[in-house]
Amino acid sequence: MTLFPIHTIKSAPEGSKPGLQTLQSAFGMLPNIAGAIATSPLLINSLVGLFGNVHGGSFTEPQIQIVLLTDAVTNASTWAVAFHTALALEAGIDPADVQAIRNGRLPKDGKLSALSALARTMIEKRGRLDDQDVDQFIAAGFGKDHALEVIAIVAASTITNYTASITRPPLEAAFQAHAWAG
Repeated sequence: MTLFPIHTIKSAPEGSKPGLQTLQSAFGMLPNIAGAIATSPLLINSLVGLFGNVHGGSFTEPQIQIVLLTDAVTNASTWAVAFHTALALEAGIDPADVQAIRNGRLPKDGKLSALSALARTMIEKRGRLDDQDVDQFIAAGFGKDHALEVIAIVAASTITNYTASITRPPLEAAFQAHAWAG
């Protein structure tokens, strides 16, 4: 098994340090996944750029966390499921809706359900959505621009989900209560 380092800002390659500083400022701590991603300055800087765009877009933080948690479950990324469970609860998402997503179901809230369904379908169909998939999303009150914006969130989560699958970062103590086995 190939072991990947979990970099700190001090140990990271020079090109990764600004990205790690940005993420540490955003989260108030440096997530282990960021330390793993920092092995590649290209990848950490790509994530930071997407992160800034996603969190500066038109979705609310709870809506973003719905997509990120859905993506983590769909991609079976145990680290990301625990992390985004904590962030979703912190963002005020109903714990029953968080648990539904963790169990592979949709949230009760109609709009959040449509958002979660689109994110899951986008991954499962590898982006090959049909008109019905998009029409159901728009019928829930979202715009066509939102359907495209979900792609950016999925892209950001793909970076972390795939990196976690390859590097297997340890789950921080703060997220242990939300550990997920899939």
